[in-house]
Amino acid sequence: MPKGYSLRFYLTAATAARAGDEMSGPALLLAGLAVTGSTTDASALLAGITVSAAVGGPLLGALLDRARRPGRLLAGALALYAAGLLVILAGLGRLPMACTLPLAVLTGLLGPALSGGWTAQLPHVAADARLPRANALDAMTFGVASLAGPALAGGVAVLLGAPSAVAASAALITAAVPAAWRLPARGAPDRDARPAPVAGALAAGFRIVLRRPLLARATFTSVASCAAQGMLAACVPLLGAQWLGAAGRGVLLFSGAAVSALAANAVLARRPLAVAPDTVVRAGALVQAVALALAATGLPVALVVAVLLLGIGEGPQLTALFAVRHREAPEHLRGQVFTTGASLKITAFALGVAVAGPLAGWSLPGTLTLAAGTAAGTAAGVALALGRESV
Repeated sequence: MPKGYSLRFYLTAATAARAGDEMSGPALLLAGLAVTGSTTDASALLAGITVSAAVGGPLLGALLDRARRPGRLLAGALALYAAGLLVILAGLGRLPMACTLPLAVLTGLLGPALSGGWTAQLPHVAADARLPRANALDAMTFGVASLAGPALAGGVAVLLGAPSAVAASAALITAAVPAAWRLPARGAPDRDARPAPVAGALAAGFRIVLRRPLLARATFTSVASCAAQGMLAACVPLLGAQWLGAAGRGVLLFSGAAVSALAANAVLARRPLAVAPDTVVRAGALVQAVALALAATGLPVALVVAVLLLGIGEGPQLTALFAVRHREAPEHLRGQVFTTGASLKITAFALGVAVAGPLAGWSLPGTLTLAAGTAAGTAAGVALALGRESV
């Protein structure tokens, strides 16, 4: 481990940044609704800051891979993301939505910095022998963030108002900037090596993801799982209204899943599974599919079990996905592999929400069944594609 930079320091900062990120979406949604009074405008803000990650992730990853001190570039991205949230907040109600929405899109370009950008630096913080445990702990920060972020957004919005929730999310992200700035530098590059043009680096990163079968399969499976999770997110208000007594109670489902995911990863951090991470990625998709199918039954007890199963599938899947990326990604393309994967997952989640939104009002069980089929079908397809190949 690099002198003067502990894994605990890394994990604390990553948790703060990711909690701020998880907080920013609900906070923007609440602030947009409070200021404009329009659910359409509020949803557009959330969609804008989410969808643009597909473009920003690969470019940010290419720049991180070229940087001698990637932590400083990462720190700049975090600071700009936080500043973007504050600019959006300042524009709400003062500028036309036609001006505010592009600000959200521009800010969203930096979103993968808070997820893949951090995790790509983990091998510089934890030595090879400690990487598996550090990887599980890093995945746990996502669970903590997904549990704390929405709760903080709702709590601050109730106590101080929705705009204050956006400001608080920006403050959490800003708090991680010093730790990002101090991330260890890369080893000295070869004197004769010349950095490839950014466009060439982008192409190389995509080729690595597509041409390494195990990496491509893990990426595809995780992206499809995120699409299924997005479909569930679109159903959450109706699940709360129909089966829990109030639409707002549907948010508790996310908290339950986050708790079980966190618990599953805590167990894995102490006792890693003796199976290949590739298998865990596929198994995680199947467990999530079973959970979604249970939720589609409409039985309250089944819904509780479904929430717990969802986290048990999602948490270890994320840990295993990180392990596959660390194993398969070349050092000079590691940042791009992580940020590209993060951007694809974020975009898949947004598309899942967009697809399921209209369907959920027509048939809630049908939409949840479609989500289960998306997760299960992908896992089965990947298993079939593997054939007899050993993993």
